[in-house]
Amino acid sequence: ISFNAIDSALSSLKNCQSFINSGMEMATQVALDLVESSNDEEDVNNMEKVMLEYATMDRELNHYIKAFEETINQVKREKPENLPDLENLAQEKFLEMESENSDSDLQSNEKYMYFKDQLKEMKKQYHGNNTIEEIDEDIAVTRSQMNFICPITQMTMKRPVRNKVCGHSYEEDAILEMIQTQKQKKKNVRCPKMGCSHVDVKGSDLVPDEALKRLIDSQNKQ
Repeated sequence: ISFNAIDSALSSLKNCQSFINSGMEMATQVALDLVESSNDEEDVNNMEKVMLEYATMDRELNHYIKAFEETINQVKREKPENLPDLENLAQEKFLEMESENSDSDLQSNEKYMYFKDQLKEMKKQYHGNNTIEEIDEDIAVTRSQMNFICPITQMTMKRPVRNKVCGHSYEEDAILEMIQTQKQKKKNVRCPKMGCSHVDVKGSDLVPDEALKRLIDSQNKQ
């Protein structure tokens, strides 16, 4: 197997990775649809199993890619007189990585963690336990709608993103603009939610808040 063949294989593997990412995004949307429409726990659990299968495939692909990249770098670095069997070398590295697999690898998959996070938020929004507050519908609705307001723009959010660190949500464009402005001044961004003590909001900490967006869209349709 040649360097060119490995480059071609790596390109194919990375394409497969994009398909896995798309599959995980679709599974997340389906699970949120299920919670929104019926909250059939068995179906939602099945979607979680699908996500774990995707996470397993993603881990395996990452190991293949890493094994081939490390093999190429090793051979280029050592420059042996006779080119070794690249495929066997990569396979050895791959099997070594696979032997260290654990369930916690899957649990820490970024898209799986996002799936769990959004599912939890969705269940809380749509099927939260009844509380004394919810007996007074006016109070419940008012409190819910307060969560729709961006702390930066003071307007109802259209594309909310949630901060993974402190859990607060903001309008995507507004928080990104704030981060960019402060970055130019070489300053950190304090979470704009009143009372929050988080003082270093980063773009990498923000994820789309699909559960909140669905709730806002649902409210707007009524």
